[in-house]
Amino acid sequence: MRDVLGLMKQAQAMQAKMQEMQAELERIEVEGQAGGGIVRITLTAKGQMKALSIDDQLLKADEKVILEDLIVVAHEDARKKAERLLEEKMKGMTSGLSLPPGMKLPS
Repeated sequence: MRDVLGLMKQAQAMQAKMQEMQAELERIEVEGQAGGGIVRITLTAKGQMKALSIDDQLLKADEKVILEDLIVVAHEDARKKAERLLEEKMKGMTSGLSLPPGMKLPS
């Protein structure tokens, strides 16, 4: 019975840490770049776009397709950085838990 109570306390502590981490991920920002930094996108670690910066040299009508592609690449770069950050935080949080093999926590 003590093991069950201990496990329940661990689960409650984990839930509180998860809520704290979710709030923190809304505040942390990552920046993705494309074209050597001429297009930059800032996202929260949860993937919400906060800012888009486009160098003036790209604002030419005949380069519209290039600009659109660079925005997509910069967004993907920022999203991948956010995913890696989330994975690192989850590893740190779950390192003390003895979870059954194959069990994953929701992100």
